[in-house]
Amino acid sequence: MSYLEHGNERILAQQAERESSARTYPRHLPFAIREARGATVTDMDGNEYYDCLAGAGTLALGHNHPRVVEAVERVLEADRPLHTLDISTPAKERFVDSLFESLPDEFARSAKIQFCSPAGTDAVEAALKLVKTATGNRSVLGFQGAYHGMTNGALSLMGDTDAKEPVPGLASDVHHLPYPYDYRCPFGIGGDEGHRTASRYVEHLLSDPESGITDPAGMILEPVQGEAGAVPAPDAWLRAIRRITRERDVPLIVDEIQTGLGRTGELYAFERADIVPDIVTLSKAVGGGLPLAVVVYDESLDVWEPGAHAGTFRGNQLAMAAGEATIDYVLENDLDDHAADVGARLRDRLESTAGRFDVVGDVRGRGLMLGVEFVDEDADWRGPGPHAPDGDLAEAVQAECVDRGLVVELGGRESATARFLPPLIVSREQVDEIATIFDEAVAAAVRGRERTREVSA
Repeated sequence: MSYLEHGNERILAQQAERESSARTYPRHLPFAIREARGATVTDMDGNEYYDCLAGAGTLALGHNHPRVVEAVERVLEADRPLHTLDISTPAKERFVDSLFESLPDEFARSAKIQFCSPAGTDAVEAALKLVKTATGNRSVLGFQGAYHGMTNGALSLMGDTDAKEPVPGLASDVHHLPYPYDYRCPFGIGGDEGHRTASRYVEHLLSDPESGITDPAGMILEPVQGEAGAVPAPDAWLRAIRRITRERDVPLIVDEIQTGLGRTGELYAFERADIVPDIVTLSKAVGGGLPLAVVVYDESLDVWEPGAHAGTFRGNQLAMAAGEATIDYVLENDLDDHAADVGARLRDRLESTAGRFDVVGDVRGRGLMLGVEFVDEDADWRGPGPHAPDGDLAEAVQAECVDRGLVVELGGRESATARFLPPLIVSREQVDEIATIFDEAVAAAVRGRERTREVSA
């Protein structure tokens, strides 16, 4: 059956009938995609959108970038293997060459790589298994607000309790520490003193024999929390955490699954703080838009026996070819610097919108990983931060964005943060258009709320 002549409504109805109730994006982005190129997608009714979701940050070069398409076509046309488990191929070795070239020298020169099953959550599970094997310890330290995936161990580390509540039997000995979220400081302080308090808390916890936490197998963190609403960790806090973990021989896992390969204005977000982690988890962009996940770690942790970790689809050759092409293009064209430049331009425009509307509580992020948090100043609020997060308004803004040709995702507390993850190849002109559409969408959502309140009154 050909679906190319069907419209959005028919395909969405069929999807709702046949797919599980766990489907997410179609509930707030009510269209089906017919074609895509660069930073835009076109739906089945012919409407075009700027794509600031981009596969949750996977599509570093946007949709159907020529370099990626050519790399995949070369594999297919030359009768190369598509799937090799962990048997090596020239495509695999070239991918590793490119990946290691992109990593800081101090980390790469003593690094080992493990290919995992294809999703980022698989890389996280592998990293957890690695540190437990290497240290013989069982406790794992994570952070409030974290998102590391949806499999058992990764879900156990998640900050969002709603996602974990229905699932019994999650991993034990997982401990959540305060993350330095300036707008909603867990200590009610904020600023430099807030993040210093956060790092001192961790240091005291690990020094206290009555803390209740056995010797940790490892600590995992995101240098910019993505699903929490683009919350960046201060550089000084990251440096303090690295010192604390190094002094106590606690392996530090940095989750760069969403931040890696230029997204935050650095090739890897941890570079901004000038730290060297023990383990880095990678997926999304490093596969060039195709499924690929790896763990890169210091050779001192390489204690696995042969076959100790595996995964059927760890030999995805098309993803390795696409990933090599993507990494090389990012390096050749300094797309990390481009992300910093156009990201600053977009942030300036978003802050201009915040200045016009009191419902915008915070604008934050790094590079092309930005968040705009909506708040309700009139709501009764006793939680962290000055005002209650307003998920209803954020959802209304998202809908107004879609009506105007812009795709943004929501995240953060109460899903009250509009998130921007456009491809790294987005132009300054496109950024300006994205910001204009968003500003108009916020204005329309605010007007709609005011009308509703007038009617209710």
